[in-house]
Amino acid sequence: MDYDQKYNSTTPTDATPPGPQAPVPWSSGICHCGDNIEFRCITCWCPCITFGQISEIIDKGSPSCTINGVIYGFLRHFTGFHWLYACSYRSRMRQEYNLNGSSCGDCFVHCCCEPCALRQEYRELESRGFDMSIGWHGNVERQNRGVAMPPIVEKGMTR
Repeated sequence: MDYDQKYNSTTPTDATPPGPQAPVPWSSGICHCGDNIEFRCITCWCPCITFGQISEIIDKGSPSCTINGVIYGFLRHFTGFHWLYACSYRSRMRQEYNLNGSSCGDCFVHCCCEPCALRQEYRELESRGFDMSIGWHGNVERQNRGVAMPPIVEKGMTR
């Protein structure tokens, strides 16, 4: 086989990688509060807990929920710029799951309504099959035991 045949071939094995996929919508709206009053109260009164749980999943277990929650709490108490820290995690989550939005929008929503942004992120991870109460390592262990993560169900027409 000569050079042209080997490197300039257009055989079916030379599959072109698909282009970027269109972003998908979030599983719930920013203002959707849900029915869980306990979760709403925790997020409003102690958002460092909710943020810690979210960030542990996004960071894939390292650092832990506690460390990220403490950093968030420190920034909230001493600087008031905790929303910038949380915004960076929302952007990472949005990119990882190809969700609608922009970096500017991520910062805007965290600056204007931090509890709403955190609750939306938490619900998104739950909708993707994560059990937020057991953290990253618990979810990995659950998956390794054969407990499948539930499939993502696209919202569409219902009866």
